[in-house]
Amino acid sequence: MSELRALAMTSKAWPFEEARKLVKRFEKNPPTKGCVLFETGYGPSGLPHIGTFGEVARTTMIRRAFEAISDIPTKLICFSDDLDGMRKVPGNVPNPEAMQQHLQRPLSVVPDPFGTHDSFGDHNNAMLRRFLDTFGFQYDFYSASEFYKSGQFDEILLRAVGKYDEIMEVMLASLREERRATYSIFLPISPKSGRVLYVPMKSVNAAEGTITFDDEGEETTLSVTGGQVKLQWKPDFGARWAALNVDFEMYGKDHSTNTHIYDKICRILGAPAPAHFVYEMFLDENGNKISKSSGNGISIDEWLTYASAESLSYFMYLKPKSAKRLHFDVIPKAVDEYHQHLRAFEGQDLKARLNNPVWHIHQGQPPVSDMVVPFAMLLNLASASNTETKEQMWGFINKYAPEATSETHPGLDAAAGFAVRYFHDFVKPEKVYRAATDVERAALADLAEQLKAWDGEVDAENLQSLVFAVGKDHGFDPLRAWFAAIYEVLLGAKQGPRFGGFVALYGVAETVGLIEKALNGEFVT
Repeated sequence: MSELRALAMTSKAWPFEEARKLVKRFEKNPPTKGCVLFETGYGPSGLPHIGTFGEVARTTMIRRAFEAISDIPTKLICFSDDLDGMRKVPGNVPNPEAMQQHLQRPLSVVPDPFGTHDSFGDHNNAMLRRFLDTFGFQYDFYSASEFYKSGQFDEILLRAVGKYDEIMEVMLASLREERRATYSIFLPISPKSGRVLYVPMKSVNAAEGTITFDDEGEETTLSVTGGQVKLQWKPDFGARWAALNVDFEMYGKDHSTNTHIYDKICRILGAPAPAHFVYEMFLDENGNKISKSSGNGISIDEWLTYASAESLSYFMYLKPKSAKRLHFDVIPKAVDEYHQHLRAFEGQDLKARLNNPVWHIHQGQPPVSDMVVPFAMLLNLASASNTETKEQMWGFINKYAPEATSETHPGLDAAAGFAVRYFHDFVKPEKVYRAATDVERAALADLAEQLKAWDGEVDAENLQSLVFAVGKDHGFDPLRAWFAAIYEVLLGAKQGPRFGGFVALYGVAETVGLIEKALNGEFVT
């Protein structure tokens, strides 16, 4: 056994913990299909959101961890339920009024409100694939509409007809009494209206593979094969596992109460239930669950407007079983922590590297960080200088790191651009300066004078010591009150960077000018 595999078998990183469960699952009986099949599901009722990305990112982390400790090949399927009826019009699409007439029709036939694809389902599927391709995921894409209509699902559907009573028994036990009277596991697609019908069955014929129901008052019989009928979403979950012989799927906590239903239906249809991983939900700034249809939270494109793809992957790695606020203010911290782990990776032994998030983000081959200036510091630099472009940012960066260029430090270059955007969209509108108190004014004036007299090396630590000393000399206790004054009076913010590092980056003379402007009242309206 290789050193990597031996250490991975004891690693406490959560992808390895889940991967070891799969290894144990196939210890005695390797999968007959020749691979371990991972699956993620997507409901294209709205534009893909970060939660969708998170499922694929985290599943891929477990998949790669499994490959590190097992010789069994793997495969990942991303399955889109685009045959589902459109239950409501999303609030974040153009001309939503025009879509009202298509309610309950399969997403794969609802016209695309963006006018770029054959259907709304096709549009959202393309968005999902573009997002996933941006991150370099390796996956096979499956469309439910194609899967049903091509006959690939026929065998399981016919099996479900034969096991109708048994599956109904599982479902009815989970439903309220009034829902039981009209419930059926089958949803016919009306030959008249094209809508997905939620109607009770008048009869189910296992021998013929047909169902009979009323469609606008007329008794209608359809074969369950060929895409004329789809399964309700809970039976569909278990049936899809059985049809594809899925070995692993993760999903959000909102599905967790249904796990036993999915598993029972999968087994009734003749396949073992897969392994599961339940993650906690993402919440918006108000603590509400993010949703595709409402468009709250952050989209993938929005995150990538302000930070790198790798920082988003890092955010997804963190504590998947803990609920996390997913708002724009989490981005700077995620960027800086990601680069902290990158820098640590270089000096770690193999055991520590396997526990480092960047091993799982980059499949064991992370790049070297070129962020010689933290993202939080770049934000404060943009704030202090009201910078409009990343080229202006480089004028300051080169004072601090003269050897750095946009060519030699492409990550830093991109981060400078992200910081300017983030500052103008989120920091600048929230800046609130206040006037200094008499004690603070005296201390800031003293700091300015000592900086004017500074003739030592422009070193962050030495400058930080100077700032500390001034705060102590002027009786600030605790010293955090001194730093709070600096941030609120000079930067218009409640929090800020290590000020010595900021002075080194922004410039000693420039910081003196900043203090003088603040003391002259130029920042307070």
